[in-house]
Amino acid sequence: MNRIDSMTRPLAGFMALLLAVLVAGCGGGSDPILGGGGAAAPATLTDKTRPRVSVTVPANAGTLAANSSITAVFNESMAPATVIAAATFTVMETVSGTNVPGAAVTYSAGSRTAVFKPTAALTPALGYTATITTAATDLAGNALAGNQAALPAASNYVWTFTAAAVDAVSPTVTLESPADLATAVPLNSTVNATFSEAMDQATISTTTFTLQTTSPLGPVLAGAVTYDAVNNIAILTPSVNLAGSTQYTATVTTGAMDLAGNALAAGVLPNPWTFTTGTALAPGSIALGSAGTFGIMATSAITSTGASIINGDVSLDPGTSMTGFPPAIVNGEIHINDTVSEQARLDLLSAYNSAKSLPPGTTISAGADLGALYLSGIPPGTYTSGSTMLVATPLTLDAGGNANAVWVFQVGSSFTTTASVTLANGAQSKNVFWVPTSDGTIGVGTIFEGTIVAGRDVTAVTGATINGRILAGAITAGTIALQSSTVNVPAP
Repeated sequence: MNRIDSMTRPLAGFMALLLAVLVAGCGGGSDPILGGGGAAAPATLTDKTRPRVSVTVPANAGTLAANSSITAVFNESMAPATVIAAATFTVMETVSGTNVPGAAVTYSAGSRTAVFKPTAALTPALGYTATITTAATDLAGNALAGNQAALPAASNYVWTFTAAAVDAVSPTVTLESPADLATAVPLNSTVNATFSEAMDQATISTTTFTLQTTSPLGPVLAGAVTYDAVNNIAILTPSVNLAGSTQYTATVTTGAMDLAGNALAAGVLPNPWTFTTGTALAPGSIALGSAGTFGIMATSAITSTGASIINGDVSLDPGTSMTGFPPAIVNGEIHINDTVSEQARLDLLSAYNSAKSLPPGTTISAGADLGALYLSGIPPGTYTSGSTMLVATPLTLDAGGNANAVWVFQVGSSFTTTASVTLANGAQSKNVFWVPTSDGTIGVGTIFEGTIVAGRDVTAVTGATINGRILAGAITAGTIALQSSTVNVPAP
């Protein structure tokens, strides 16, 4: 598939696919938009989704210690050379318009984070403007979807902040997973340390975060250490599963520093800390296969009313009825009855079957409100209802500091939300799965976290934001109805 001009790619991609459907369908004398017709020409999935900035430190209109670095986290992997280029990530003193001198910008592929480190302290009380330009591209060459122009156009991402006093406060570890003295820890666990503030990712490594058997104290285990800049969590992933019924000691050293260069200090929690494994594995995330790139996927029809935005790909297979695009915008590719959509539909069914075949978890009675049942937050695990599920009270998914925590909601019929679902303590939308046998409905103006893998239909009511995916029609002809809704595909 040829590259399309960056200003019109999503719409042009749809029109090209639609034309292919029309041409094929006209051979049978039927109207393919209303039903019938043939398949579009086979297509190859290529990434045409513009990357976005998901989190900045400081936040827009926030404050930053005068001796701190400025960071930006992207929603997908970026081409490092485009991010660290001298003119891509700049900081300017707002009143004078003078650029702030800085060391070379760094980019961490593991955390998708760019860091601008001033060579001298900022001036307290002055305002500053940070800019990441469209020169920043993802690995496929797609330019940044910033906040200076509406999609499908590329644009710069700009935010402002005020410099505050110099930061001389040391960071501490505020949450540990597994917790100190925990027992029966799954053998495939990661070890996580949550910090009291944003950290310098260059100081979070296998040297500063280690794991050893306790008695006797063994050598440092091989593994990888990454940093979740969104939640300020260091994640140590051992190279192999932990040994059963064994005590381990985790340590974060004072070599770990915050963005102002302050070294880690002792906090309320013990550091080092210990935990003991059990003999079992924890359930992992549901594999979506090729369906994972899609923001929405249906097996009958897709409709949108109002200015919906899909930050991800779109699939319709089988079916040709896709209405409301535009004014709805797709920041990605559209696949209708081609080889890509066919494979994605097969992977959707596989993901649905995998989720449904998990052993039943915590029983949820028919029609129970999850938010009311778990007012202080719902921990990771599998939750099973033979009938309906409801979120009528705000629901918090609490990972307890485990950035790899997984939730699977097995719903016997349908689920409905009228309140928002939010994340806490390292929970990630990519690890949350809602699996109704029938339908799902996301309420007016709510924020929803996780991937919906529905047996049939899904409706996102006016103004709903889904940080995840809507994958409908796994086992029967499924439709998706959007009403000025936004779908943001989570980072892998």
